[in-house]
Amino acid sequence: MKIIIVGGSGTIGAHLAQSLKADKHEVIIVGSKSGDYQVDFTKSEQIPGLFEKIGAFDALVVAAGGGYWGDFYSMTEADVYKGIQSKLMGQVNLVLEGKKHINPGGVFVLTSGVLSTEPTFGSNNLTMVNAAVNAFVVSAAIELKNDVRINVVSPGLLEDSIHSFGPVMPGFEPVPAAKVVYGYKKAIFTGISGKIIEVSA
Repeated sequence: MKIIIVGGSGTIGAHLAQSLKADKHEVIIVGSKSGDYQVDFTKSEQIPGLFEKIGAFDALVVAAGGGYWGDFYSMTEADVYKGIQSKLMGQVNLVLEGKKHINPGGVFVLTSGVLSTEPTFGSNNLTMVNAAVNAFVVSAAIELKNDVRINVVSPGLLEDSIHSFGPVMPGFEPVPAAKVVYGYKKAIFTGISGKIIEVSA
């Protein structure tokens, strides 16, 4: 399969890319500053050119996107839009443009996260946008044509990310990256659609 990974140089994306390459798939890495192609997916005007360069594909995995983390009482409208523009609309716009280029029977795989259902202090923005990504996928699945599928992986706190997020996510049991990779493979290869694949420890 010809598989695009947006965020393929990040923590999740790099592990997934390595595994898919080992399985002899054609893997195309897209990043904001590195990879085979570069795109800032928060700027929707850059996305059509990306797909024109890559051409038709079988699977698009998005393992990228961020948002505001901080005190609820300090959060501003601009802070809220950080998550909306990046983790929500960045992924949504990739699907909206990607559906023009994906092969029949192809699959989109987006990424949300455990915070969608298990918020913690400071996570309001990411909790909101993760839940919105989940809702987008469940709804889009019933309207996609040509046997195109869409799923979302909702991983827990990665072991690789403990140094960054462990202090602000107390009580969240870390998940091995290898287990998260299996979640993405399930989303890509098993024929399911409209599913939220939760990967916890």
